[in-house]
Amino acid sequence: MKAFTYERASSPAQAVSAAARMPGARFIAGGTNLLDLMKLEIETPTHLVDVNGLGFDRIEATPDGGLRIGALVRNTDLAADARVRRDYGVLSRALLAGASGQLRNKATTAGNLLQRTRCPYFYDTNQACNKRRPGSGCAAIGGVSRQLGVIGTSSACIATHPSDMAVAMRALDATVETAGPGGARRTIPIADFHKLPGSTPEIENALQPGELVTAVTLPPPVGGKHVYRKVRDRASYAFALVSVAAIVQRDGSGRVALGGVAPRPWRLESAEAQLPRGAGAASAALLAGATPTGQNEFKLTLVERTLDAVLAEARN
Repeated sequence: MKAFTYERASSPAQAVSAAARMPGARFIAGGTNLLDLMKLEIETPTHLVDVNGLGFDRIEATPDGGLRIGALVRNTDLAADARVRRDYGVLSRALLAGASGQLRNKATTAGNLLQRTRCPYFYDTNQACNKRRPGSGCAAIGGVSRQLGVIGTSSACIATHPSDMAVAMRALDATVETAGPGGARRTIPIADFHKLPGSTPEIENALQPGELVTAVTLPPPVGGKHVYRKVRDRASYAFALVSVAAIVQRDGSGRVALGGVAPRPWRLESAEAQLPRGAGAASAALLAGATPTGQNEFKLTLVERTLDAVLAEARN
């Protein structure tokens, strides 16, 4: 691990100011992803700004009937919250499908949104990776790609986003609140938060340098049957080959977002009109234009079958 300096922020303004002042600074809270990457020298921050003392650890009702989830709310606490379990069941189920209990006790809401890909070529510093070293190439293209993306990818990167929580947040139309240098505040729809790789796969989200996630807001609940189904190579502590977050109404209409198939949680609102026609029509619309490799083409069928199981569960 490269040497770094450390400070504990006492206010959002101090945290943002420290990150802006120190080139190469990073925020740290749970550290469940960042510390692993630092040990491998994939991430080499020169300065860490500890944001655990900023008070962003509460879940509060919003005036319009939604929920505001502080950036530091731990995954365990969010999954167990009675309001989340009652009104946003897809989110609770997605959180419980991710990682282990020990990691959920440490991992934060903001950190979960910001976690980096688990592509093996990203983690192997002997391999070319445009995310890790822009312009070096993508060893995953032409390599072992079973776990990797089938849609939304590019000639520069075929990695997938690893979060379960973010897939449910995308189905729920969450928004991300931030604080930036000079007191700037932003509200970013989650649909715009995670970026597709294009020619710049190292740019993974909409945050500007020094910008800090402060909360995630959920709109008022929409009702319907909430289902999260995750297909993986082993029953626990594994990332999704395919996951489906769905909110299905009695008439068969609803929302659906996919994980494990793209560089960001994958939702196409235009495809949701096909849900009443069944999983085949909906998955075909969701995956139109997919460019799988020979090793992960099975994901196209797996999406349809998983969505079919989700819709069957929602009808019962």
